[in-house]
Amino acid sequence: MRTIYICFPGGKHKVLTMSYDDGREEDRRLVEIFNRYGIKGTFHLNSGIKDPRRIPAEEWKALYQGHEISCHTLTHPTIARCPIPHVALQVLEDRRRLEKIAGYPVRGMSYPNGSYNEEIVRLLPGVGIEYCRVVGDTDDFAMPENYLTWKATCHHNHRLIENGERFCELNKTQYLYMMYVWGHSYEFTQDENWSLIEDFCRMMGGRDDIWYAANIEIVDYMKAAHNLKFTADGDLVYNPGAQSVWIQADNEIMEIPGGKTVEL
Repeated sequence: MRTIYICFPGGKHKVLTMSYDDGREEDRRLVEIFNRYGIKGTFHLNSGIKDPRRIPAEEWKALYQGHEISCHTLTHPTIARCPIPHVALQVLEDRRRLEKIAGYPVRGMSYPNGSYNEEIVRLLPGVGIEYCRVVGDTDDFAMPENYLTWKATCHHNHRLIENGERFCELNKTQYLYMMYVWGHSYEFTQDENWSLIEDFCRMMGGRDDIWYAANIEIVDYMKAAHNLKFTADGDLVYNPGAQSVWIQADNEIMEIPGGKTVEL
C-alpha cells in the first residue's frame, strides 16, 4: 500500500501567512515590505470607520492588490457584548462594502478586540465567513483544527525571529507546517521597531520550500485537498474541484489537476 500525503502547492510542506488589522496608514509601508520580499498577507478592515489615521477606502483595492482584503466588522465593537442580530449586521455590512471595493467575495475575518463566543462562532458560516482569527500565540506550526477560531503562531512582538528561525529549520516532510504572524502595522511605529519586520521578511522571503499565501488561500487549498477522492487501493485519485492539488505518493511529488483522474 502506498503512503500518500497532502502537500502544499508545488509539493511544499511549509506555508507562511501574515494577518494585520485595522487598515491604519502604516499598512502602506508594511505592504511595500511584503511585496519586496514576496510575502503575502491578509488585511482585516473596518469599512464603517473613517479616521485620518486610517487609509481611505478608495486606496484599498490598489494597495492590497495581491494580498487579501478581509472583514473586521463594520465599526469594531466588542462583539461578545452585542446582541447577536447586531453582530450579524456588523459582519454582513462590512462584507458588503468591502466586496464592492475588492471586487471578489470576502470570506474571512478577524475578531475585533479579540472578542467572540460560541454563539458568534456558530453564526459566522451563515453570514458567509469561512475563517476567523482570534488573538494570542501558539508558538506552534500546526494546521488549525477549526478555522473559525484560528490562532496564530505569534504576534510580531512575540518571539518573531526565534519562531522564524525554527520554522526555516523544519525539514520533516511527513508534516505540514504553517507559520502565521499577526499584529497591527501601527505598532511598528509605536514601538519604533520597523527593523523587526524588515529582518523577518528578509529572512523568510524567497525560499523555495515555503508557500507564501493569504489566509483564504490556505482555507481554499485545504478544502480542495481534503476533497480529493482516492480508490481503496490508492492507485487512482480524482480531483472534483477546479484547483490543482499536490500530493506525495511514496517519494513522488504529483500535481492533481482540477477535474482530472490521475494514476498513482
